[in-house]
Amino acid sequence: MTRWAFALAGGGLALGLWAALAVWVARTDLPVLVPETSSEVLAQDGSLLRAYTVADGRWRLGVDAGRVDATYIAMLLAYEDRRFYQHRGVDPLALLRAGMQAVGQRRVTSGGSTLTMQVARLIEDGPTGTWAGKLRQIRLALALERALSKEEILALYLHHAPMGGNLEGLRAGSFAWLGREPDRLTEAQAALMIALPQSPAARQPDRHPDRARAARDRVLARAKAAGVLDAETYTSALREPVPQMRRAFPAHAPHLADRLRAAHPDQRLHRTTLDRPLQIALQDLARGALRDLPPQASVALMVADPQTGAIRAAVGSGDYLDPRRQGFVDMTQALRSPGSVLKPLVYGLAFSDGLAHPETLLNDRPARFAGYAPQNFDRMFRGPVSAREALQVSLNLPVVELTQALGPARLMAALRQAGVQAEVPGDVPGLAVSLGGLGVSLEGLVQLYAGIARGGEAVALSATAPQRLDTQRLMGAEAAWHLGDILADAPRPARLPDWRLAFKTGTSYGHRDALALGYDGAHVAGVWVGRADGAPVPGMFGVDVAAPLLFEVFARLGDRPAPLPPAPPATLVLKHADLPAPLQQFGTRVAQASDAPELAFPPDGAALRVRSGGVLARVDRGRAPFTWFANGAPVLLASHEREARLMLDGPGFVTLSVVDAEGRGARVQVELQ
Repeated sequence: MTRWAFALAGGGLALGLWAALAVWVARTDLPVLVPETSSEVLAQDGSLLRAYTVADGRWRLGVDAGRVDATYIAMLLAYEDRRFYQHRGVDPLALLRAGMQAVGQRRVTSGGSTLTMQVARLIEDGPTGTWAGKLRQIRLALALERALSKEEILALYLHHAPMGGNLEGLRAGSFAWLGREPDRLTEAQAALMIALPQSPAARQPDRHPDRARAARDRVLARAKAAGVLDAETYTSALREPVPQMRRAFPAHAPHLADRLRAAHPDQRLHRTTLDRPLQIALQDLARGALRDLPPQASVALMVADPQTGAIRAAVGSGDYLDPRRQGFVDMTQALRSPGSVLKPLVYGLAFSDGLAHPETLLNDRPARFAGYAPQNFDRMFRGPVSAREALQVSLNLPVVELTQALGPARLMAALRQAGVQAEVPGDVPGLAVSLGGLGVSLEGLVQLYAGIARGGEAVALSATAPQRLDTQRLMGAEAAWHLGDILADAPRPARLPDWRLAFKTGTSYGHRDALALGYDGAHVAGVWVGRADGAPVPGMFGVDVAAPLLFEVFARLGDRPAPLPPAPPATLVLKHADLPAPLQQFGTRVAQASDAPELAFPPDGAALRVRSGGVLARVDRGRAPFTWFANGAPVLLASHEREARLMLDGPGFVTLSVVDAEGRGARVQVELQ
């Protein structure tokens, strides 16, 4: 009975101790188990563009264990904790060995720590050289094993392992010492990342390369002994040099990254549409361009996909860190004068509304408009000139006459349709808006040109979630095609390639801004050069400074620009002599006459049902014959009747225009159902 009694008592004591241990572990106060990680801005392919330190100034990048090199994991467990997946936080065999060493050396060593115990120390930043510290690690390790899976514990280690200085976690260490993500590491690189956390200050490669190498080689030797590495791989890894300098973290698209982080401060990952290689190439291009500019000048570049609105690259300045050039100012967002780069919009609206055709003759002559007397850049006048030539050589007088016929409010409305923010001094647009008398950002201009490039339909640019505007049509597809055809054949300096690139340059008043906007069949791009503080840069012209950079941008997009699209089927491609009489000559004076045509039906804004017999339209006043247009495409030529049945395609919105024999016009916008 006595032996049974002792056995029962012993069993009861063991159960009691086990129960007490369970209660002791269950009552453990757990620290925060979700690590604070750096805010990251990612490119379209998921690669890192820019990262920010966490609140305490440490680099701690989020780590997905599934994207960590498998050799690193195998070597880590072989070196730190072979029985990681078998024990419950504490390895009794390892503790026994460590205890015997401690008795012999009269101090606590780290040999008995499991990976879970190391995590316990790291997340509490607790002591390691005292019995009390070791006991706390054991308790917390047991509690962690109860609360988390092995994968979650491993993930905590990958986030918190110290890598020297203010580097914490595998991914931060891999970027700083190896310049890469930890998804593919050489055996030597993996060994270094395992060795550093054991004594990061003493093994920091940039300060103690010999110690770093020795520690790395010990990890390699342990991996070979455990069968993780074969002899040949081990020998090869020993020959690999140890990095001896800390690399900077990626800091691409800094202006855009700052904006995204400021807009969503609690968001850890900011996924963008940027093409990382293109972004880096254009940053290098902008930085190189600064060498040929005055000390306080800067450069901004942007590239987008006109079909989706996705921004592929955005360079806010040539040097983000240069205070002399105010490089911190994002010049893709600043509202500046566009100079002449809005002229294509004026011509496109005139083509679309049936007021003019590329071969329509305009009068380049001295004129005053209610006291406003614009001049051409060269202060010369060319007399009758086609709209095509007037746009290609960027004449001022003809575009002002077209603006007067359209109305400055029409131009501002078109910018709003394009989703472009524009500010006019005094909030009252005048005729000068067509010559740059307003403020528009480079991104706004790229968005406008993207709408022209995609056939006259507006598109919203975005670096995060591209989406179209609600089917806003800026101009007819035929008018948009005419613009591309005209701009692709515009004269250019001999040093520029003869690519069929539709582009327009501009120089703001006082040489404060030099711009170039352009597009091919797949991309739209914009270039701004100037001073961020708005001061003049004497002698700076868009065609000399910005245009060469624009062509350099397209050179980095491919061997040659993508072909421009073919003409839409309804495009009126005629010589001047073959144009309908109303489109042969344009004149503002007659267009303002009191007997100018007026659309009696349909009224502006009407909703009409499309029937088999066409849509009824009637014009009052004006002189026959009449030419009718739908979204800039002719639908009825030289009609002597005031009432007509027009065959229009629906459903959708249509700008219906009529032009009489003297070139006077009227227009309405209707919805076809």
